[in-house]
Amino acid sequence: QVHLVESGGGLVQAGESLRLSCKVTASIYSLNSMNWYRQAPGKQREWVATISPSGTTDYAHSVKGRFTISRDDAKNTMYLQMNSLKPEDTAVYYCNTNLPWQNYWGQGTQVTVSS
Repeated sequence: QVHLVESGGGLVQAGESLRLSCKVTASIYSLNSMNWYRQAPGKQREWVATISPSGTTDYAHSVKGRFTISRDDAKNTMYLQMNSLKPEDTAVYYCNTNLPWQNYWGQGTQVTVSS
């Protein structure tokens, strides 16, 4: 059964913007903080951003000031607004929530930033 589904990835030029979405099944939405991770070719998966059920946010240093994580509780959806994109941001982006019984992951959405 699908619990998290990412969308919104694509191919953009450096300096442009994208907004990623993660639709979360209602049964697990807001039970814990939700996260965005990314994995670039040849690299380990890295944490990008976190948002708590109360709306507190945190970001990796590499994206701070450029990316904004948010949530729309009426739609059971969280977002990652990505501005001033750089080629180094190219990766598969995954949404995630870590619950006591299972660490839930989406299938990922590809973001490619050309120079």
